[in-house]
Amino acid sequence: MMQTAKPVHQWLEVIGRRLSRHRLNQNRSQAELAEEAGVSVRTIARLESGQPTQLENFLRVVIALGLDSGIERLVPEVPVSPIQMLELKGKPRRRATGKRATRPKPKRPWTWGDSS
Repeated sequence: MMQTAKPVHQWLEVIGRRLSRHRLNQNRSQAELAEEAGVSVRTIARLESGQPTQLENFLRVVIALGLDSGIERLVPEVPVSPIQMLELKGKPRRRATGKRATRPKPKRPWTWGDSS
């Protein structure tokens, strides 16, 4: 059975609880962590309660808690395929083409309205 992805708000709550546990296991107050991370105490409280915050603030807190070794695993580096390198002549890809909608083909060929 395939497991469905958690909605964002559930991930925020899970991550908030985990950050709180790490902080408490290190016997640090929210104020101490906020000072070391360079964020406000309110930001720490928001993170720990699962409320949205800026990515930079999240990273500052993760680094201050000593959890930054896991950041590489969060978004791993993706190698460029050899085929893509050949197609792009060694240049890095900069744009996605996206999914293009295909137009249905007309049932009869288009004309200028001439009936001859």
